Amino acid sequence: MLSDITKLDEKYFMQVFGKRLPVCFTIGEDVYLFDTDGKKYTDFLSGIAVNCLGYSDNGFKTALKNTIDNLMHTSNYFYIEQQAKLAEALCNATGMDNVFFQNSGAEAVEGALKLARKYHYNNGDQRQEIITIKGSFHGRTLATLAATGQDKFHEAFKPLIDTFTYVAPNDINELANTITNATAAVMIEPIIGEGGLISISNEYFQAVRALCDKHGALMIADEIQTGCGRTGEFLASPSLGAMPDVVVLAKSLGNGFPIGAFLARGKASTALLQGDHGSTFGGNHLACTAAYYVVNKLITTDMMSQVAQTGAYFKQQLNDLKQVFSCIQQVRGKGLMLGIDLDETVEAKSVLKKLLGMGFVTATAGENVLRFLPPYTIQTQHIDKLIAALKQVL
Repeated sequence: MLSDITKLDEKYFMQVFGKRLPVCFTIGEDVYLFDTDGKKYTDFLSGIAVNCLGYSDNGFKTALKNTIDNLMHTSNYFYIEQQAKLAEALCNATGMDNVFFQNSGAEAVEGALKLARKYHYNNGDQRQEIITIKGSFHGRTLATLAATGQDKFHEAFKPLIDTFTYVAPNDINELANTITNATAAVMIEPIIGEGGLISISNEYFQAVRALCDKHGALMIADEIQTGCGRTGEFLASPSLGAMPDVVVLAKSLGNGFPIGAFLARGKASTALLQGDHGSTFGGNHLACTAAYYVVNKLITTDMMSQVAQTGAYFKQQLNDLKQVFSCIQQVRGKGLMLGIDLDETVEAKSVLKKLLGMGFVTATAGENVLRFLPPYTIQTQHIDKLIAALKQVL
């Protein structure tokens, strides 16, 4: 059966993913995935930080089924009850003033970039430069690709939009020497995800805020991966000691249903006016039903505190492993966004493949980081089994 699927994929699907891992999942249950042969896997990837509630949240399933039975889509020409309620819930959870919904993280970043330009245009100031961080990842559209601070993604698509400048993470002096009164915005991930789970320091994050204020630039936090509870808090930004003007969300927001959002506060929240932005599918009934359920689950239960506690346990187990295996250079991340940076003697992709064969789904990031992004419902016993398998592989 898998061989048949593979043949269809290779013949009819654009091969942008190359040779995929040789598994096709067909069923999800709790924190487990089952492939076409019925083999069981413990999920430490959750669809790349997406399936935050796991696979057996019956309330989530029921909410989607009810919406499908009634009405999935009408367009933004009309008021949408689920959209309005989700907007209120998100603003209350984040401290932002308003929000716009998109279909993906890349679209949401695009919206945030448009907002930054329009904000300055409204003020009679044609600012275009956006500063981002080296190692960052913001999407695969032409604009978000240009915003991404990794050269390996750029070469085939040049010339790129040339209004992006990149600075090293946690280097306050470089940022201070780069930002000017012509800078429109600084965009930053609280934890650089695809670039290797590099944490931004409190000092640096606060410096970004201060320098943006000094030069009249907007601060945009890309919380596509860190947001919606992944670090044990709804947003990662506040714990770093500064609030951005714009926040971008996606991934866990929909628990598997595609949705992205960018939120704004203060003067930035009034930048986009009628006709400045839009979306056919963004924020439709079904997408907002999914996200509204997720947001309410996170803010009305102890799930985020569980993420913090389970994440702390997981990180400690990884640090204990580091004491045993010299190939582990560093344990990175926070909450249930964790990784181990491996030296050149061990290839992270090789470890990933061996763990997959043993029934554990993981990912890689950066140059040689093994990455873990499990559902929020993961338990210590699942972590213990992964650690045992990781010991055996290493």
